[in-house]
Amino acid sequence: MSEVTTGVSPAIVLVHGGFVDGSGWEDVYKLLKKDGYSVSVVQNPTLTLRDDVAVTRRAIDAQGKPVVLVGHSYGGAVITEAGNNPNVAALVYIAAFAPDRGESVASLIKDPAPGAPVPPILPPKDGFLFLDADKFAASFAADVPKDKAEFMARSQVPWGLEALNGAVTEPAWRKKPSWYLVATDDKMIPPPAQRLMSKRAESTVVEVKASHSVYVSKPDAVAALIKKAAEGVTAATAAR
Repeated sequence: MSEVTTGVSPAIVLVHGGFVDGSGWEDVYKLLKKDGYSVSVVQNPTLTLRDDVAVTRRAIDAQGKPVVLVGHSYGGAVITEAGNNPNVAALVYIAAFAPDRGESVASLIKDPAPGAPVPPILPPKDGFLFLDADKFAASFAADVPKDKAEFMARSQVPWGLEALNGAVTEPAWRKKPSWYLVATDDKMIPPPAQRLMSKRAESTVVEVKASHSVYVSKPDAVAALIKKAAEGVTAATAAR
């Protein structure tokens, strides 16, 4: 495992969610790079939670210094488990799942609150899930430009049922500081559910009026929260 150097600006590792790949982080990546941060984007296969955690841990180990680990949507489940890596100094959830011990994305979404929007997930095929492409924009990316939302819909990454059902063994947020961005117009993860998970994790919370694709539509707000987490890590490591 890489040795962590303290007293320096942390590296940022970005983890995407289901149905999409890491390219959606491009504008957030550029904003963080502009401010001098070292940024890596994980390309998880989203086949199983275990495999995605392993891929993410390899990215963490490659940094050689403290890491702010960021996850969107299903990526929150990935960072909740992968964040136990000793190189991880802070977690940032972007409209993301933050499971507790024994919970999975599947268990968190199985009993939606009355009146909550139901994501247009098609019946599984060969062990994989897709969103109905014709309803993708309204549910996943309502505030993303039409052409980009359509591209996202037509370039979906298959999301494995084993990833959806993968349970967290030890939630890193129980031991490490976390930040959480609630997307108040989210039609995939209801905002009340986001607030409950962020409260349980005792996260520092900001709320942004945006769709589930807030990392695409509001990259400035997302980057700002990540930078707050990074500044907290820098201050903490310098004080040791």
